[in-house]
Amino acid sequence: MKKGLLMLGFLMLFMATFFSNSFALVQKPDSAATEEELVFTEVGSAQDSAANNIVKDTTKKETVVDQAAEKQQAAAVSTTSSATSEKDKTLWETFIAGILGGFIAFLMPCIFPMVPLTVSYFTKRAGSRQKGIGQALIYGVSIIVIYVALGLLITLLFGSAKLNELSSSGWFNFFFFILLVVFAISFFGAFEITLPSSLVNKIDQKADDSKGLGGIFFMAASLALVSFSCTGPIIGTLLVQASSKGEILAPAIGMFGFALALALPFTLSAIFPGFLSAMPKSGGWLNSVKVCLGFLELALALKFLSAADLVWHWEWFDREIFLSLWIIIFILMGIYILGKIKFSHDSDVPYVSVPRLFFAICSLSFAVYLIPGLWGAPVNILSGIAPPMNTQDFILNGNGASASASPSGFPATVKYSETLKPPVGFNSFFDLDEGLAYAKSVGKPVLIDFTGHACVNCRKMEDKVWIDKEVGRLIKEEYVLIQLYVDERNIKMPKEKVHYSEVLRTTTDDLGRWNGDFQATKYVSNSQPFYVLAGYDLNPLVKPQGAIFDAKEYAAYLQSGLDKFKNAGKPNE
Repeated sequence: MKKGLLMLGFLMLFMATFFSNSFALVQKPDSAATEEELVFTEVGSAQDSAANNIVKDTTKKETVVDQAAEKQQAAAVSTTSSATSEKDKTLWETFIAGILGGFIAFLMPCIFPMVPLTVSYFTKRAGSRQKGIGQALIYGVSIIVIYVALGLLITLLFGSAKLNELSSSGWFNFFFFILLVVFAISFFGAFEITLPSSLVNKIDQKADDSKGLGGIFFMAASLALVSFSCTGPIIGTLLVQASSKGEILAPAIGMFGFALALALPFTLSAIFPGFLSAMPKSGGWLNSVKVCLGFLELALALKFLSAADLVWHWEWFDREIFLSLWIIIFILMGIYILGKIKFSHDSDVPYVSVPRLFFAICSLSFAVYLIPGLWGAPVNILSGIAPPMNTQDFILNGNGASASASPSGFPATVKYSETLKPPVGFNSFFDLDEGLAYAKSVGKPVLIDFTGHACVNCRKMEDKVWIDKEVGRLIKEEYVLIQLYVDERNIKMPKEKVHYSEVLRTTTDDLGRWNGDFQATKYVSNSQPFYVLAGYDLNPLVKPQGAIFDAKEYAAYLQSGLDKFKNAGKPNE
């Protein structure tokens, strides 16, 4: 019973982690500016979307310039403080994700059975329980040092800026899709991903020959290498997720959490013998945990295939296909947990235990929950993970953002509409000049939405917040929506608009780079989503904001900009 409850608890934690934004990759512009030019925020979660309020004033009057300078200085202080706070939040999120990954890795068949053997080895080698505890502590610290060093190595080799650039690349997302599918197949038992045997043998030999601290360290290294077939997929997923945060310490922090959770059971077993006896016995249930992780890896892989489809404009991997595959995956996982599907390394399941039954119910219920999404239901739990609603071929009854007639005077077709599509129910411009000209003609302020194809929080805002009736009304009736994609590479800019961006250190030869340069130079921000409520001179009416997942709060933000626009008597006109 204990082992079943333990398996259920950790698998539910892992499942919840995958459904959160912790494992989502969010794009950034292609290159970073210097700290003096641009204040960076963390990228990959809801916190990464904090707004920056440093606006360049173009008015020539001295009094206005002085006032703008004072406001800019105050905004810079506020932004720096906010960025520091968000940095701490991001690192804490990464650390917690690492801990969850470490506990899941501990339940893998490559590691779990080694706990009693390792603790017994320390006790016999030390000659006394006190020395055995000391050696177990050193063993745990050695595990932490090894994995933290791995996290630092990833940062040194690639750097956070390069990984952030890759995260919005179609090739990167497609490669990661293939990688996770390989990991899933490995978890299913088709093969094992192992490191070269010569390397493993050398480390084992070092552990046997060395004495003192060196021998213990090489024992920890041996554990890391031998267990790679089980921990490799978890570590790989965690490192990419952590690196995409845009924070240079994130990979090391993630690996610290992972190693801490992995080393803790070994240390506790040596210090408290009762902990070892209370642990469930090894058995076939360990392989069941591994196979369930394979199903989850396979489901997660589809998110990266969807991102590649959006970036490359394949337009075949739409929302229905994505949801259909997820439904099948979780139905199969539920049937597997009930023992009706058996892989080569599985043990017979003569009866269904209560924990197995409850976890099967969770998996099958989740699959049933996804079914209405095939006809256009929002499926909020997958907001930002599933393809956007505008890829849905058939919507039975729509939702709060259902299709509506275009406002009077809105063009039948807008620039770039053959490639870019607005959220369902909204009318949007994708070219700044075209949208601004229309806003002047109808006398409305503009809502500039800096977004991206691979931006998880952008899709989450559209799927969960923009469908709110009041939010939808304000955007559609009171604003002119201009969506500027910062990762659009297929649309090339005309020669007269191509220039070298001093901030991004690249040529604005495509629409994405041009939009990214405009966001960075005009609003001193590089995070998405980034919402600017502006007049006709493009100066913000109120402080720009990032993702606000509370619909009432976002509606109040839109209303504040509208009130400022009306009360000022349209001074920017």
